[in-house]
Amino acid sequence: MEIRPVGTDAAALASYERLFRACFPGASHLNAAYLQWLYARNPAGAVIGCDAWEGERLAAHYVCVPAQAVVGGRAMRVMLSLNTATHPDFQGKGLFTRLADATYQLGAQAGVGAVYGVANANSTPGFLRKLGFTLVRPLDARVGFGRIERAAPAAEADGFRRDWSQAALQWRIANPQRGYRLVRAGAGAIGAEAATGKPGLRAWDELALPAGMQAPAQAPAWAMRLHLGLRPGGERPQGLWFEIPQRLRPSPLNMIFRPLAEGVAVPAADSVRLGQLDFDAF
Repeated sequence: MEIRPVGTDAAALASYERLFRACFPGASHLNAAYLQWLYARNPAGAVIGCDAWEGERLAAHYVCVPAQAVVGGRAMRVMLSLNTATHPDFQGKGLFTRLADATYQLGAQAGVGAVYGVANANSTPGFLRKLGFTLVRPLDARVGFGRIERAAPAAEADGFRRDWSQAALQWRIANPQRGYRLVRAGAGAIGAEAATGKPGLRAWDELALPAGMQAPAQAPAWAMRLHLGLRPGGERPQGLWFEIPQRLRPSPLNMIFRPLAEGVAVPAADSVRLGQLDFDAF
């Protein structure tokens, strides 16, 4: 079995699309257009990851998506743990662990300070036991109306937050499978909303207006909002929001974190600002 860095050319993306079809027959969104957007067009850089090849067969695949963030008050490059797949013929051989270890080595060599992810209840234990991640905190899941922030985000004190540039934000909302619409959300802030597939319910996130970017003039849709994420301790929504009971959630989600560089610490659970734009829920 040969471990190689991932590629982003047309041939590589086609091989990943075939692997995803074999592993996840119902995941039609994992197509060439989506992979081209996610893997090759990110202003923060192409994906970092590794493949396992058995001769000419792609046995397994794992990638992380580079991003800029502030961790413990320091600006740094991080990456989001994202797509992974192992062909049914090669499962049970420990390939994901090998690919993850190799990927994190590549990330550290590229100056990445940490890797974070949002894992479901089934996959979280493996990340913690086998890959050295720490559970930061289960994500909040809320529905409601109005702003999720009380005021414009005061992000400088956060233990973790994504640092969105205008270019990165424009790329993020252009997801060909589920695009976001940027809307006004108050002084110094910007809102982002997307369809959820459920009538009358919109995915909602808020962040500080990126430097040099003009606030959008569009008003948000009049609909109930869904927010998945974390807010620093002590912040309460400005609007009317309700926590979704655990029994009504399809699968609870957890933020996980692993430092890759010296001096990087796991953020405290009450110091994280995380929303749907920062991972792949919508």
